Formats: sequence, C-alpha cells, structure tokens
Amino acid sequence: MNVNKPIRPGLTLAVLTGLNLFNYLDRYVLSAVLDPIKREFGLTDGQAGRVATVFMFGYFVTSPVFGWLGDRAPRRWLVAAGVFVWSLGTVLTGWAAGFGLLLLFRVLVGVGEASYATISPAWIADLYPQAKRNNALTIFYVAIPVGSALGVLLGSQISAHWDWRHAFYWAGGPGLGLALLALFLREPPRGAMDNLAAPATKPSWRDYRELLRRPAYLLVVGGYVAYTFGLGAFANWGPTFLTRMHGVEPTKAGLFFGGTLVVAGLLSTFVGGFAATAWQRHNHAGYAWMLGLSVLAAVPVSLAAFLTGNLVWAMVLLAMAMLLLFLSTGPVNTLILETAPANMRAGAGALSIFSIHLFGDLWSTEIVGHLSDALGNLRRGVMILPAALAVCAALWLWLAVRTQRAGLTAVRKIT
Repeated sequence: MNVNKPIRPGLTLAVLTGLNLFNYLDRYVLSAVLDPIKREFGLTDGQAGRVATVFMFGYFVTSPVFGWLGDRAPRRWLVAAGVFVWSLGTVLTGWAAGFGLLLLFRVLVGVGEASYATISPAWIADLYPQAKRNNALTIFYVAIPVGSALGVLLGSQISAHWDWRHAFYWAGGPGLGLALLALFLREPPRGAMDNLAAPATKPSWRDYRELLRRPAYLLVVGGYVAYTFGLGAFANWGPTFLTRMHGVEPTKAGLFFGGTLVVAGLLSTFVGGFAATAWQRHNHAGYAWMLGLSVLAAVPVSLAAFLTGNLVWAMVLLAMAMLLLFLSTGPVNTLILETAPANMRAGAGALSIFSIHLFGDLWSTEIVGHLSDALGNLRRGVMILPAALAVCAALWLWLAVRTQRAGLTAVRKIT
C-alpha cells in the first residue's frame, strides 16, 4: 500500500453515501409522477406498475454480473460507471416519446444501479472492522429513506410547477458529473479488516454453491425477499393510495409521504442500526432479533393503516409503519455480508439483490396494480403487503432463534 496516499475510510464512506442518496432519489422520483405518466400515455394501473417492474428487471438480472466483477475488478471504475449509466437513464426517461421508450430507459437505470448497489457495501465492509462495520453500513443506508423521500418530494414539486418530464431531468442531471468522484477514491484489499490468515483469493463457482448451503445466509435473504416485496410496492403506491382512498391532492400526498419518509427513515435507520450494534455486543443474535421484532410489530400497524377510513389515523399509522420497517435497514445488510466469506461479499450482495427483486418487488408493484384493477379498489390491492411482511417476520425470527441456540450450544461446549 502506498503510504503517501492513505486510504481514508471516512471520506470514502461519505462519498459512497452521497452517491447512494442520488441512487434512491433517481429511483423514487417515479412514484411521485406515476399518475401524470399514466394519464399522458393512457395506461392502466397494471401498466403503470410495469414501469417499476422493468427497472427491477434491469437491476436484478445484471446484479450477478456486477457481483462477479466486484470480487475481482477495481471497484471504483465499476461504481463510477454505474452512477453515470443510471443518471443517463434517468435523464432519458424525461425524453421518452412513448411507453416503449419509457420502459427501455427505466431498464437502463436499473443496470446502472445494479453495478453500484452490489459493489459499494462490500467496499465499505473492507474499510471497517467487524465492531464498527454495522454502524458504517447504517450510515451508508441512511441514504435510502432520505434519497427516496427527496425523489418523491422533488418529483411532486417539479411536476406541479413544470411537468413530470422535468422531474427526471433535474433528478438525473447531477449524477452525470458526480460519477467522477468515485474515480478519486482508493480501495483496500478484500478482507482487509477480517484478520485473515492469508490474503483473500478470488472465489470459485464452488464457493458460490457453498454460500447457497449456508442456513443463516438463506434465512436473511429469504426474509429480505418478503420484506422487499412489501416495502417496494408500499413505496410506489403510497402517495397514490392517499390520493385515491382519502382524496388527498397528489402534491400534498407526495409532500406527506416524502416528508414522513425522510424523518422516519433517517431516525429509524440510525436508531435501528446503532441499537442493533449495541445489542450485538451483548447478544450474538442481536442483529437478527432487531430484524424479526421490528417487522413483526409493523404487520398490524400497516394493516390498520390500509383499513382505516380516517385520514388522520391513516397518516399516523403509515408513519408508524415506516418507523418500524426502517429499523432493520442497517442490520439486514450487515448480516448479508457477514454470513458470507470475506472474498465473496460482492457476490453475496449480488445474489441477495437478484433474489429479493426476482421474487420480491419485481412483481409486487404490478401485482398490487392488477389486484386494484381486478377488485376495483386500491385498498383491497394493497392488503397483500402486510401478509408479505408477516412472512418476513417469521423467517427473521427463525434466524434469531437459530442463532441464539447456536450460541448457547457453543458456550455449553466451552464450559
């Protein structure tokens, strides 16, 4: 390592977190302008949901490719390319002259985000030791609620003052220049903070097969599939739900949903991440307990939010559901990385991304739309979301119990 150019973990984390904010801003600006897009192109709810579906298709299909590259190639080049491609796709979305082009450009956004999302967490994991890793990843993932909320807020405001196309121009434009920031960052060796007996080697296909036999990894990802199914559709249909079911003006619905997402996401991601780190110091199943219990509590709250006919209660319960769901943001991503070998963390992250989107929110937004069309009511369509969260809670609680028992068994053997 060149001592004249030291690796600066804090600076790298700050840059990657800032880029992650734009990542989610570009992704969720769509939810704020879904109704104007639907009207201009004459779409059904199912077709409107497909705009989010094709983004996920580009995202999850290419993530294994970037996971494979991320365990082998220089990460700063892959990250910079990803930021540039998703920003270009966002800008081009505003230029789409028809529904087909709109879908094509959203696929391009997904491809760019796949490169960034699979590689950045593994890079951060190599910057910090295990005791500090979850806190660092928590800071990185705070960009999810903040960026998502900014996407909703900016999208609704810009669309109200100009039109929906300008929302994509303003969202995607900055990323075309910010992509260059990643090229100035320095990378640590893979597994640098894991006290490995020997330098990390490039993983083989057999290593990936072995990863899929690890129960802890499978339970984390399995729960994450159900979580993403519910939360993905929830985020895309939330503002529209308030407009349709409670008569809230689209701009006001976007302001409420986006503002609540910022406050709830920022607060809960920090509280959940740092509390889970403290819990983990005293209980080796602390991360898993945080996951299972927070989502379990969100199930009845989200159900009540969708069922109530009172606007005030709907808003209060939606905010409570967001607070509970974002508690798991940091710990779940930490567990995905720490249940995998140090030399294949990008690959483990890629397999997780592939799974949670193929079986999760790739379909959930469109499924809710089709249920709304078939049942004649969006309220009925969103009822599938609390059910998905219940499945998530069951899997993560199973992981917590299993981890707890494994630790007790190890203690008994020592004593």
